[in-house]
Amino acid sequence: MQVLQVISLLLDYPKVALLDVVPELRTLVRASALSTAQQEALDEFIVRRTSGDLMDWQSEYDGLFERGRSLSLLLFEHVHGESRDRGQAMVDLMQQYQQAGLEIGVKELPDYIPLYLEFLATQGDDNAREGLAEVAHILAVLAARLEQRESDYAVLFKSLLELAQVEIDLSDVRAQVESEKRDDTPKELDKVWEEEMVTFTGNDATSTCPTAQHRPAEGQRRDQYVPLNLDQLSNVKNAADV
Repeated sequence: MQVLQVISLLLDYPKVALLDVVPELRTLVRASALSTAQQEALDEFIVRRTSGDLMDWQSEYDGLFERGRSLSLLLFEHVHGESRDRGQAMVDLMQQYQQAGLEIGVKELPDYIPLYLEFLATQGDDNAREGLAEVAHILAVLAARLEQRESDYAVLFKSLLELAQVEIDLSDVRAQVESEKRDDTPKELDKVWEEEMVTFTGNDATSTCPTAQHRPAEGQRRDQYVPLNLDQLSNVKNAADV
């Protein structure tokens, strides 16, 4: 299911290298199992995004996915938050990657959605659909939240839901999202960092020394992004002509 690799690249941080494979991306979309309407929507996303200014695209990407947690591209953050269960879920997913022969670096988080999609793209159509179905509820919430912010990135998640072939009533998800409080405002971001402030307690339980708060810079989370495979797309056009 090569279209998953296309979507994984589009969900990763926008890079110059992506602009060099636009024809191949569009070819894969047209050859995918997506409905005609969804193919057109995804193709329009590719054309619109790659035709604009790259720095503007990168800035918008940062604003969407690197501020707050509601649009995090880390799967388990939506399920486990910062609990210990998230660590075990990461270990289990890493084992799946290793069993499939996929090697990822030490700093790469296995639940990063573009990485997960690239993995599924190598597992055959049936396994890919099953893998998407397992996280369909997360994909639906992300689609609804992006719709609420009037972002065309919602198209990517709607495409994934269609490929998953699961029955999810997006109207119910939209109703749930409408009542949510946005977490990407300056006030809410301040609150998050205050809650995560580390407190050191000595032998005297009443003696605490809170550390200074260090808020993340714009690119601090960038080490979570992994280099996705653009090389596999280089031969797509030739393969399609055979």
